[in-house]
Amino acid sequence: MGMMQEFKEFAVKGNVIDLAVGVIIGGAFGKIVGSLVEDVIMPIVGLVFGKLDFSNLFVVLGTAPEGTARTLAAMKAAGVPVLAYGNFLTVAINFAILAFIIFMMVKQINRLKREAPAAPPAPAAPPEDIVLLREIRDSLKR
Repeated sequence: MGMMQEFKEFAVKGNVIDLAVGVIIGGAFGKIVGSLVEDVIMPIVGLVFGKLDFSNLFVVLGTAPEGTARTLAAMKAAGVPVLAYGNFLTVAINFAILAFIIFMMVKQINRLKREAPAAPPAPAAPPEDIVLLREIRDSLKR
């Protein structure tokens, strides 16, 4: 079997296709959650905490050139090392929201699975020695 044939069999297996679909949907879902956090939740959090802009929270680790604006973009453009913890906070909040949404989805799916009636299990076939003993018993009764 050639390498291309093996690759073709691998690439068209159901699990690989399912994984690809999951990654694509996950990427789109991540963008939705990112927008939810950036455009909806963070402005509300900023309003509650006094117009706080998380994306512009940083600590300068070096010396900034004279006249550099005190914004994250300006510091990065000037090549000043910065610890951009505001971006980290935004990503951490994105993760927490995404994890909570996925948790709620899995919880709902599990609840629906439990509600589905389970088929009664088929009785297990008796072991061979039991079958033989029953045949001997029946032949002795005759």
